[in-house]
Amino acid sequence: MNYKPPFTITPQILDLISRISEAVGKLEVLAPSSITPTLRKANKIKTITGTLEIEGNTLGIEKITAILEGKRVMGSMREIAEVNGAIKVYDNLATFDYKNLDDLLRAHKMLMEEILNNAGTCRNSNVGVGGEEGVVHVAPPHGQVPHLMQQLFNWLSVSDIHPLIKSSVFHYEFEFIHPFVDGNGRIGRLWQSLILYEWKSIFSAIPIESVIKETQQKYYDALQRAGEMGESTPFVEFMLDAILKACENELSNEKNVPIKVPKNVPIERLDKILALMAQNSSITIDQLAQLCAVSDKTIKRDIAKLKEQGRLQREGSLKSGFWKII
Repeated sequence: MNYKPPFTITPQILDLISRISEAVGKLEVLAPSSITPTLRKANKIKTITGTLEIEGNTLGIEKITAILEGKRVMGSMREIAEVNGAIKVYDNLATFDYKNLDDLLRAHKMLMEEILNNAGTCRNSNVGVGGEEGVVHVAPPHGQVPHLMQQLFNWLSVSDIHPLIKSSVFHYEFEFIHPFVDGNGRIGRLWQSLILYEWKSIFSAIPIESVIKETQQKYYDALQRAGEMGESTPFVEFMLDAILKACENELSNEKNVPIKVPKNVPIERLDKILALMAQNSSITIDQLAQLCAVSDKTIKRDIAKLKEQGRLQREGSLKSGFWKII
């Protein structure tokens, strides 16, 4: 008899799936004009920073960006090794098959090989997961781990449940089994992202992990409630809410940029905009519009085109940030 992880599809879950699907549809309309390589890189940095900060890494987004760019930074050897592993594994996201257990073991080896001698292999000792009140979860005995993992991947391969639910159920079940000595949280979040990426490629540009970091205690609380209930339902609801917030954040970031960007934007005006920004990196859209003798909307479309071409990015907010010419 095939194993099926216990969970209940609640009205809240159905509502969240509907709202996420609608948000994803809007984001797909924006791509590729707004979801540019620059934005994907920025969101990858947010993803890596978020998933590491959840586990206590203190380097932060600036140092992680520097490491990604090949620069040397000050920090502990372990924290830098964690960043190196996370960069490598997220860079290889598209090479993994989410239904393949060997690929998950390969991902763990990439993630943890600078930290663990036995990276990429399941634990050979019993473990408990700690919380504020001591041990909050005793993981299954190590001798059961290979069988439990194979059961979980068998279900993953044959289940036709919606990917949003499937990815969240897998994430919880994986954390419950806790197959590795270290790195379980990072791999669980990575694999959920992989399942979502296989469903809709737009998820490569949506930093869900950074939203989880913002509500980190609720993440742990949802895991604990699911453990107490004996099914993943509370955790599925939490994760779907986090995914929705991540999608809405991306839509909010794009709300002032028109969806349709003209293909034939005058090259001279684009060059003039870049020249003006080179002179004053804090120049406003209103100022650009006046100097170029066009409307605000036209400048926004031009900026969207420059971002699409990978020639321009915005650092910080519209109020206090600045333009960075690439």
